[in-house]
Amino acid sequence: MLVLLALLAFNAQVKAQGSEYDIPISELPQNVEDVLKQYIEILRSASLDQAAIKFVAIAGGSLINSDGSDLSRGKKEFSLQKDYNDLKHYAYPIKITRVNKTESNGQGYGETAIKGTVYKIWIDKKSSDLGMPAPISIMVPVGHATIKTPKVVNIGSL
Repeated sequence: MLVLLALLAFNAQVKAQGSEYDIPISELPQNVEDVLKQYIEILRSASLDQAAIKFVAIAGGSLINSDGSDLSRGKKEFSLQKDYNDLKHYAYPIKITRVNKTESNGQGYGETAIKGTVYKIWIDKKSSDLGMPAPISIMVPVGHATIKTPKVVNIGSL
């Protein structure tokens, strides 16, 4: 039974990478696009420390600790730092190339655990010589007592 559940979870992840769940870019909700743009502006902060402080407000799922007061251990030093350092390779203002929409049964833990619709949004590089577009995932939470706005739930791909 455990193997079957693992295979189903793996299959869902593989499908999310494919185009099966793609939606037209025009169907990306404005509040989700706004959070994406906020994240990009946060990455343009003067320092990684400043970016980390600002990012807590729009981070969700496993990116933040259980009470929502700070980033989870290692997220600043690894995932956020990678995006912060590599943002220079991406077009500004951002150019969205693809949107994938899936449902999530949950991300995170404690008071900040959320479930809802995940929009995986690929943004383009400055030039195709710099590589392929990379995704940032933003969840629109449903059913949470206090978390009502979209949250960035996956970073580190830039």
